[in-house]
Amino acid sequence: MSDFIDELITSLNHLNDPVRAEKMRRFFKEDVKGRGIPAAEINQIARITFKQINKEPKMVIFRYCERMFQTGYMEECLIACHWSYAIRKQYTASDMDRFEKWIGTYITNWAVCDTFCAKSVGELLLKFPDKLSRLSLLANSENRWERRAAAVSLIVPGRQGLYLKNIFHTADLLLEDTDDMVQKGYGWMLKVASQKHLIEVFRFVNERKSKMPRTALRYAIEKMPDDMKAEAMAK
Repeated sequence: MSDFIDELITSLNHLNDPVRAEKMRRFFKEDVKGRGIPAAEINQIARITFKQINKEPKMVIFRYCERMFQTGYMEECLIACHWSYAIRKQYTASDMDRFEKWIGTYITNWAVCDTFCAKSVGELLLKFPDKLSRLSLLANSENRWERRAAAVSLIVPGRQGLYLKNIFHTADLLLEDTDDMVQKGYGWMLKVASQKHLIEVFRFVNERKSKMPRTALRYAIEKMPDDMKAEAMAK
């Protein structure tokens, strides 16, 4: 394991582009460690390297993922997200424990949060809906990324029109959150849900618009018809 990961990290280090890395950091309010490798190139590296490990047992691949997360670099974290999603057919219910640990320990920006939660965690919730209750714990966390994760993890099910009750419950838990990253996360979740449940989501938003931060509200109604948008935005 050590040799494979060490060699990969060394290869990524050779691709460092300080100028591009500085431009990348401007997309984030928090301090982000990045090498400046383009996203398309990282995706290609992730696909190629996964072919080298795809015959390994799931737990070995998870250990590879954790080692990549531990570096703190954006590129390594995104590769770890790709690898964890690539073995989604092997998920078991107990993997939720590991995923929660990764969210709380290694996720420190919206890009990694969204990539990991909207894919890997969302897929696990599709397979094991009994784990939906764990989102309430994340939504009540003091960690902003855990709170955002509670919402973003419902993006994949929401696109399929599933778990509307859980989506509304999560939105209620996050409703008056003062963190803009959390507001955008649950607004996005509601926006996705509105594609399959327009009337229900509109009613939910309209009944709470006096408490819902404008950032979350604008995200939630983005895909709605103009007349619904106007009514939702009216004080």
